[in-house]
Amino acid sequence: MTRLLSLAHLHAPLGGQEIELQQIDFEGGGMSLLRTRIREKSRFTIFDIDPVTAELWGQALLDWASAQPRTTEPRTTEPRD
Repeated sequence: MTRLLSLAHLHAPLGGQEIELQQIDFEGGGMSLLRTRIREKSRFTIFDIDPVTAELWGQALLDWASAQPRTTEPRTTEPRD
């Protein structure tokens, strides 16, 4: 059975999107994947990425965020099981 572990829930204040990050562990083993679920009203976007892609994407997000003026406090919620 595939196992999902909730890692983070975020809310994008301007667009109202709900973002959830989950770790996917497959029954047969192998590498874990990072699932990103974005809910925008009744529409969902879901995609799974490998650790290398997650690292590159994460670094790109951090680089962009650190270059921006800080105007709001980050909004996160605790992972739900």
